[in-house]
Amino acid sequence: MKKDIHPQNYRMVIFHDNSSNERVLIGSTIETTATDKWTDGVEYPMANVDVTSASHPFYTGQEKVMDMAGRVERFKARAGKTDGRKKKA
Repeated sequence: MKKDIHPQNYRMVIFHDNSSNERVLIGSTIETTATDKWTDGVEYPMANVDVTSASHPFYTGQEKVMDMAGRVERFKARAGKTDGRKKKA
């Protein structure tokens, strides 16, 4: 591997999947203040994420709806308002 090609803040980080409660330790430059201990007893920076390969439908083969912010309902409400509009000729 070439030396000095990674940014200065490149280090091992724990990514905690909020959906599946799985944790992954990989190298990253993500900014985070939280820390946690890994299985080796060493404390690493930790980032909470909503989706990883442990919960993404492409990798798990299971389809599930993850609508934490009500986006689908807001879209349906907006789409419902446009049903009465006339189309331009």
